[in-house]
Amino acid sequence: MRSIGQKALSKLPEVTLGFWIIKILATTLGETGGDAVTMSMNLGYWIGSAIFAAVFALAVMAQLRAKRFHPFLFWTVIVATTTFGTTLADLFDRSLGIGYAGGATTLFILLVSTLAVWHRSLGSISVDRMTTRKAEIFYWVAVMFSQTLGTALGDWMADTTGLGYEGGAIVFAIGLGIVAAAYFYTRVSRTVLFWTAFILTRPLGATVGDLLDKPHAHGGLALSRYTASAVIAAFIITCIMLVPQRAERQKAA
Repeated sequence: MRSIGQKALSKLPEVTLGFWIIKILATTLGETGGDAVTMSMNLGYWIGSAIFAAVFALAVMAQLRAKRFHPFLFWTVIVATTTFGTTLADLFDRSLGIGYAGGATTLFILLVSTLAVWHRSLGSISVDRMTTRKAEIFYWVAVMFSQTLGTALGDWMADTTGLGYEGGAIVFAIGLGIVAAAYFYTRVSRTVLFWTAFILTRPLGATVGDLLDKPHAHGGLALSRYTASAVIAAFIITCIMLVPQRAERQKAA
């Protein structure tokens, strides 16, 4: 009979290069997919956020009820957090009128607060210590806030610094390179590096997504949001099928 730790082990993927590749693709899909609903369908940020909140809730409930790691289910929840994060960040930044700085600051506080409460409650925020349902819930709340924060950071960088989408993508790619170097050549906490990379992959995907679907006048390539989303989704499915998807090894609490 499997222990609680073994059950938790089977529900998260091992953090490998393949994990980060799929994560970046998922964040890019979140941007193009979220924009397709709110902009191309003209539903707006409130309705778009409500739709993707419902999708996220259903997906995460299925993930919580699962008994082992299912690659397609896990990445479905990740994509749901990226699409919800896209519309929610736009809602914070634009519809609520608090701007990019206000939205990013608010979301950063929410994320840090979630991680702090998680650590205070369970003693660790490491993904290799996911031994309880409570830890899983904290994990998905933190993921959702990190995706939303990443979207706000991407928009802030691209729209207010003059770098545009290509420049923003380069900045965040460099940031990820620094995190990777720190992983291989320093003893900085692996948990800190994981969450830093998790946040930075979101604005990288967001800026790439904006580069693909925004109008030429705004520095984008003006591709169809529906076409871009379909192509990226196909890439994700292909990667999930071809890239080894192993469960994360669990450490004792």
